[in-house]
Formats: sequence, C-alpha cells, structure tokens
Amino acid sequence: MNAEAVSIRPARREDVAAIVAMLADDHLGRARERVEDPLPAAYYDAFARIARDPNLTLVVAESEGRVVGCLQLAILPGLSSRGGSRGLLEDVRVATECRSRGIGEQLVQWAVSEAKARGCNLVELLTHQTRVDAQRFYKRLGFAASHVGMTVRF
Repeated sequence: MNAEAVSIRPARREDVAAIVAMLADDHLGRARERVEDPLPAAYYDAFARIARDPNLTLVVAESEGRVVGCLQLAILPGLSSRGGSRGLLEDVRVATECRSRGIGEQLVQWAVSEAKARGCNLVELLTHQTRVDAQRFYKRLGFAASHVGMTVRF
C-alpha cells in the first residue's frame, strides 16, 4: 500500500475504535488512552462534539476499506494577524505497519490545503518533545519550530 492507494474522507462514528487504537500506539498514547472492548463512551461523546462543530474536521486515511491514518484540523478564528484564522493540526497518526509510505504526508498536505481554502493564513501543530521522528517529518514538510509550548493538566 502506498499513498496513491489511500483516500482521505471525513471520519465516521464506526471509525472511532480504529482512531483510538492509533492514538494509543506509542509511548505517550499508551498511558493516556483506553483501548478496550467496548470502547469507553467518552470517545463517542467526543466524536459527536467534533462532528457538530463547523470549525473542527476529523478525517481518516482509508485503504482497501481499512482506516490507516487520521488527523484533526481545527480552524481557529482570531483577532491577531489582522483577524486571520489559523489551522491547528491535532492527532496526526498513521498505523504502525503503514508508516513511511507517504500516508502521513498526504494527510498533512490535505489539511494545509483545506486550511488555505477555509481562509487560514497559517497552519500550526504541536508535537511532544520526545517525538523526534515526528519533528523530523514535520520539518521535511516545511514546518519550523517557532514556539515554546506549555501545558497545564487537570
């Protein structure tokens, strides 16, 4: 499978389990996600909130009827930059066995194009400082380290 065999489409409720499995498939996700059967209702509640919000778009990459990647694009209207909106990429994931085939690049390029089409003047993302492979990937796609991120957890 390569990127040409992949289609990007809006996520559906029945994709939630596959998305959560990808979110849990790394050293950070294993500690914060709960992959169990049945999946906790909180994931489906979150999916419903995302689906209702016109500024949020959750998509999956699909190949041969199987979800192999995902990405969430948030459009954030703002006053800064002369009232320009910005796109924020979240939860970019590709199934482990499908990595290094151009699927992640296709997802990110889709999101950048979508953000431009929706009037954004920039696209930002956050990646954990321990995800050095992801940082190399984003730099290769033209993203630059430009901010210092900070978090407070509740």
